[in-house]
Amino acid sequence: MTTMKDARTDKLNLAQILEILSDGTLPIRFTAYDGSATGPEDAPYGLHLNSTRGTTYLATAPGDLGMARAYVSGDLEARGVHPGDPYALLKIMGDDIHLRRPSAKVLAAITRSLGWDLLRPIAPPPQEHLPRWRRVAEGLRHSRSRDAEVIHHHYDVSNTFYEYVLGPSMTYTCACYPDVDATLEEAQENKYRLVFEKLGLQPGDRLLDIGCGWGGMVRYAARRGVKVIGATLSREQAEWAQKAIVEEGLGDLAEVRFSDYRDVPETGFDAISSIGLTEHIGVHNYPAYFGLLKDKLREGGRLLNHCITRPDNRSNARAGGFIDRYVFPDGELTGSGRIITEIQNVGLEVRHEENLREHYALTLKGWCENLVRNWDDAVAEVGEGTARVWGLYMAGSRLGFERNVVQLHQVLAVKLGPKGEAHVPLRPWWNG
Repeated sequence: MTTMKDARTDKLNLAQILEILSDGTLPIRFTAYDGSATGPEDAPYGLHLNSTRGTTYLATAPGDLGMARAYVSGDLEARGVHPGDPYALLKIMGDDIHLRRPSAKVLAAITRSLGWDLLRPIAPPPQEHLPRWRRVAEGLRHSRSRDAEVIHHHYDVSNTFYEYVLGPSMTYTCACYPDVDATLEEAQENKYRLVFEKLGLQPGDRLLDIGCGWGGMVRYAARRGVKVIGATLSREQAEWAQKAIVEEGLGDLAEVRFSDYRDVPETGFDAISSIGLTEHIGVHNYPAYFGLLKDKLREGGRLLNHCITRPDNRSNARAGGFIDRYVFPDGELTGSGRIITEIQNVGLEVRHEENLREHYALTLKGWCENLVRNWDDAVAEVGEGTARVWGLYMAGSRLGFERNVVQLHQVLAVKLGPKGEAHVPLRPWWNG
């Protein structure tokens, strides 16, 4: 193992640099293009750094962003796992590798060993979105123009690609598993049933589904006689959803609009479902967001807000480098307490909340399995770099939900009548 004394006196190879940064406690096998290696030779999982470009990505953007750049570009290869599901490797790295900040002397030795040519920043992989400071050109954060642009970045990848990943339900939100042996499709259907029953929908009722995606909730409700308007900022989602509505013969009851939810003119809805939208609107916009939803409900109307949350209400709302640049630009998360507070502050009464954290881990596991199963077709559709982004993002997110780094909360609220009438049963009326 390389010592700190070695680092100060000799030129280091890449494996030695990793040993120093990790205290030499590596549960995986690491090999590099310079011929160096470290970690157990019989380790089931490993990483191979195959180019100088990968070293530059790692050295110039420390943390998850540099690792993502090297991995997405193919310069850092994962061994022992499929690129569509690197969960097992991420899990052992998260558990047993603890990188530390080197002293100034050691950092100087590492810099000298790498050489300045490898420390000059280079262009990131093409899948990466602009950094936050450059997005100002697209409009202020969470302005309508900038929201539309970042939604396009994430959701208009390819409907065919999403079919490969999401499966027949085309549902890109947390499922609700009736038991651990349920299939992904059964769990997604069960999620829509749960939302439908919490909202107390009946034939002839009017539902507004904002951020409706490919229209899964829209079609579920319409099949049961509910009149539904869905709104999405993704043109590809809207076109796919509207086609599915026509094919199912639901055109008299349902429509999906390519529209900002703020531009839906109708009011007096019996219920509103917001499934996976709140993450995109910005925490500082919560008062206006929930206030608008309240205004669109009739008295006694219900709101179901379903979104990813943090496990506390103190953390920085902004996402980390990889998620912000590759997955959800401008995405923001906060705790369920903040969401409940903002719902209450606009005058809606919160009747129920629940955390489906473990359900999202299972959902992501199912999506990764789909990506692995359809890997060759997915790569042919969007390219290997984009497919790698999705495998890394979904596997990492699965680990985050398992470890309580993030959660998923459903919050049910009602618009009271003038004398406090909630018009709800005394006890929960849905099947959990």
